[in-house]
Amino acid sequence: MKVKTSGPEFRGRSQDSKKYLFDKPRNVKILFAGYYSSLGILLILDFFVHKHAHFQWAEWPEFYAVYGLVACVVLVLVAKYVLRPLVKRREDYYD
Repeated sequence: MKVKTSGPEFRGRSQDSKKYLFDKPRNVKILFAGYYSSLGILLILDFFVHKHAHFQWAEWPEFYAVYGLVACVVLVLVAKYVLRPLVKRREDYYD
């Protein structure tokens, strides 16, 4: 199958010259600024929003942020030190 590389849709440009949204560093900086701003706003709002929790510790400020971080770290450590040795094979296993 031959790939078409000429015609009105290319207008004299090569296929590699197409620019995408995040090719410009300025756009990436804007994205990260928006991301970190929204994180900061959510962390600040957590101090002012009343939670209807079933347990006392779920009402602590930033409880769910810390809980999510700890859960993620535990998952990574379990995967690295428990699951990896279970599924790991010798380098020449398939030879």
